[in-house]
Amino acid sequence: MTAVPGIDPSVPPSGTGCAECEASGGWWLHLRRCAQCGHIGCCDTSPSQHATAHARATGHPFIRSFEPGETWFWNYQTQETYEGPELAPPECHPPGQPVPGPAGRVPPGWQRMLN
Repeated sequence: MTAVPGIDPSVPPSGTGCAECEASGGWWLHLRRCAQCGHIGCCDTSPSQHATAHARATGHPFIRSFEPGETWFWNYQTQETYEGPELAPPECHPPGQPVPGPAGRVPPGWQRMLN
């Protein structure tokens, strides 16, 4: 596959959960991985929407799902899904990690808090 500006297949993910939610004690519904720097952020349905905030702050154009079994990319510039290359492992959060997560921090009634 030809190199794509904004995607670096060699960069590993920043962790197994949303970096900002982990730092603040927050929680997420689904996780997204920046395809350029590996930052893990929470999806737009999550209360804090850190993946999109990261893309806006950095200009990094692509994210990839960080959910087990999902390999789709999203291009923030074109607002379209994208077929991209394999990225450095791991490709998803640990399969035993709950959704929403992380375990022990998801509040009761979390469904009402989604965007």
